Amino acid sequence: MKSLAFCLALVLASGSATAQIAGPARVVDGDTLEVGGTTVRLHGIDAPEIDQTCGSASGADWACGRWVASRLGERIGDGAVSCRQLDTDRYGRAVARCATGERDLGAWLVGNGLAFAYRRYSMDYDLAEKRAAVAALGLWGYEVTSPAAFRRAGESEGPAPAGDCRIKGNVSNNGRIYHMPQDTYYAETRIDPARGERWFCSEAEARAAGWRRARR
Repeated sequence: MKSLAFCLALVLASGSATAQIAGPARVVDGDTLEVGGTTVRLHGIDAPEIDQTCGSASGADWACGRWVASRLGERIGDGAVSCRQLDTDRYGRAVARCATGERDLGAWLVGNGLAFAYRRYSMDYDLAEKRAAVAALGLWGYEVTSPAAFRRAGESEGPAPAGDCRIKGNVSNNGRIYHMPQDTYYAETRIDPARGERWFCSEAEARAAGWRRARR
């Protein structure tokens, strides 16, 4: 019994160790860092893409994606960043909550209006976003397309099947999930046949193939 407990302790310690990422950081974009050679996607937030532009009151576009990345770089400076990995996304990036000192970078970005709460994955920064929006901080003072919508506009999904086969079978970290046209994340869900994703003509067909309905 002692031997079993000792082995379990080693496994838990090993899992905890691998979940920690720390070191000097390079900013990739407003929500992505390279920390100690590991690409990290900040958990629970979504910032403008590096090449994304925003509108101003004068009607002129400006490089808000690069501005957010620059602000994040200034915040980090030459200091070390420490991250706790929570997941791995479909691109192989570590999804983590990161901090400089005691300050959560996600909270700082959303709280200053430099990124948005990514409610599809977390509600951690919901209130911080609402406070920033009320105060018109950062991006909230401009005309901004959501980063998710900006990414969709630049993606190529190919034509949907003809007829009523409009149900999207998506493969994610949560398993095989199908989205109905009225579901919250239907529009931003992309179908990539190379990943085993597909279209379905009915819910019965999707369930029979092993997919489950999206929760919203």
